[in-house]
Amino acid sequence: MLRCAAWDEPQKTGYKLIGNVGHSKKANRMPTTDTPSWETASPSLIGRAVAGDNEAWQRLIQIYGPLIYTWSRRNGLMPQDAADVTQETLSAVALRIGSFDSSRPDATFRGWLWTIARNKTADWIRGAPDRLGACGGSTNVARLNQIMDEDDYSKSYEGSHASGEIAADRKAVLGRAIALIRNHFEPNTWQAFWRTTVDGQSPESVAEELSLSRWAVYKARSRVLHRLRTELEGLENMDGGDE
Repeated sequence: MLRCAAWDEPQKTGYKLIGNVGHSKKANRMPTTDTPSWETASPSLIGRAVAGDNEAWQRLIQIYGPLIYTWSRRNGLMPQDAADVTQETLSAVALRIGSFDSSRPDATFRGWLWTIARNKTADWIRGAPDRLGACGGSTNVARLNQIMDEDDYSKSYEGSHASGEIAADRKAVLGRAIALIRNHFEPNTWQAFWRTTVDGQSPESVAEELSLSRWAVYKARSRVLHRLRTELEGLENMDGGDE
């Protein structure tokens, strides 16, 4: 059963999504194109984003922007400070996205993204050292001090988060990714996917409820999962045990 969280509305996070990353001042070296996403060379979201597809950039930001904000808040930053760090991180991602290599052993997009976010948080602290004390709470200060630590493992995504936090991050990412592809499918196709894959209902019961054949339910689920896997190729491991 696929575990995912409901979509987090961007306005609830306290920051604005960058309107056009490919054309932002800090990312003006990124190539851009108006070609629709599904007509570009790479079917994956990250492949299209690297190619300068602005629609793909928007989708990437909508999926991972709230995650960066969550990390910043989790580390004790106040809402406006977390929003600023999120914007700085997204601008840096726009410039460096082509350097991410998912083929490297143990390379994960979230881990790569966390490194950039951590560095931007460290820059934020160095910019005004008194900010650390303003975050309040010994736990928040300890986590921010850990970000400033030079120990390699403490700076990694896995070393900086509890297993429950990592699982929650993945769940939220999948929830937003799923929400973005929903309108590409007919209602019955979507219901067949959702009920069998997310709700955990049997294909037989879903087929009866939707007046479809069992084969049609399997096919519908397969179509949506294929689209999701294609979108998230190189970003999320869709073959993990927590799927």
